[in-house]
Amino acid sequence: MLKRSETYTVNVGGVEIGSAHPIRVQSMTNTDTSDVNSTVDQILELYDAGSEIVRVTVNDEESAMSIPAIKSKLLQFNSNIPIVGDFHFNGHILLSKYPETAQVLDKYRINPGNVGGKGKFDRNFEQIINLAIENDKPIRIGGNWGSLQKTDLDKIISEKQDSNNTVDYSKLMRNCLIDSVISSAKKAEALGLAANKIILSCKTSNVSDLIDVYTEVSSICKYPLHLGLTEAGLGRDAIISSVSALSILISRGIGDTIRVSLTPDSQKSRSEEVQVCQQILSSLGIRNYKPKVVSCPGCGRTTNDYFVKLSKSIKHMIDDNMGQWKKKYPGVEDLTVAVMGCIVNGPGESKHADIGISLPGNNEDPHAPVFIDGKKFKTLSGDNIEEQFIDIIQVYIDERYN
Repeated sequence: MLKRSETYTVNVGGVEIGSAHPIRVQSMTNTDTSDVNSTVDQILELYDAGSEIVRVTVNDEESAMSIPAIKSKLLQFNSNIPIVGDFHFNGHILLSKYPETAQVLDKYRINPGNVGGKGKFDRNFEQIINLAIENDKPIRIGGNWGSLQKTDLDKIISEKQDSNNTVDYSKLMRNCLIDSVISSAKKAEALGLAANKIILSCKTSNVSDLIDVYTEVSSICKYPLHLGLTEAGLGRDAIISSVSALSILISRGIGDTIRVSLTPDSQKSRSEEVQVCQQILSSLGIRNYKPKVVSCPGCGRTTNDYFVKLSKSIKHMIDDNMGQWKKKYPGVEDLTVAVMGCIVNGPGESKHADIGISLPGNNEDPHAPVFIDGKKFKTLSGDNIEEQFIDIIQVYIDERYN
């Protein structure tokens, strides 16, 4: 199986994807792209949350005409985050008609299932590839199993009906999806697009199918791979499915850039999907984005909830200060703080962390030992343990990362 270190490196607006480069986090706006101000605001929100690449819908003339203004406004806010244009059905028309848009976009995303039907695919696809070559832009050839070409689907159904074998539709569709993106990438190369200008994705909405598809693709090509479930769903279910799929693939060395697609919840920020991506990479020990708080889940020994309140306070402290800490304290994102609720695992977990506190459980001595770098630092007691512990954390950060 091909590992990440063996893939090509693709430069997307100054962000390197593939090979030994970090796995990149990206997201996509859900604004009307022709609404320049709303789109810029959401891009900046995603950028501030940690998205390294943002994709926007370019589906009509109004959205295509808005791209240069969006890019210009972002630069006014000192944000040079790469912007990817998402094209379906009419990308060849819009990129040709609006050359400035073709120039300022940092990458084009095309779906081989939506480039053109029978008799039109080759012509439309060639037009987009030539524009990418002319403007020196990379492309993502992104296939979704929900948008395979009708001719391909008809062929699958016909083959299945005419065959006596036991191959199921799911496997046939996976094979069709893989063939669609691989053959399109080879066609792009044949037209003159450099191999290090191509990123692939083969998305499904099913975890096991996604794992099978990307495992197969990674074994037959050297293009960097964009990972993500398509139509992952809403809320916790979507997050769990995305974490399950991406964690397995990444732990196998597969994947160079990721997105978690969450159905919008009006009460939550679009940046939630960025945070989920970051948490996946952090949990796997690949990239850290902010200090980690290891906290006790609680049990019958911890009927008091003080350790819960302290854990929340420290998380709030980190969230409130992380913007400033990133600039002032390089490396602070690697800090680990442990907040434990009783003597069973408290001292041990606290010693494993950079800073840890072991709070007393039921019927335990009402004192809280603090450990720094694996050694006991001091014991806290009284009514202001929270304030004392937070002060210790701040002093540690000042001394270690300043």
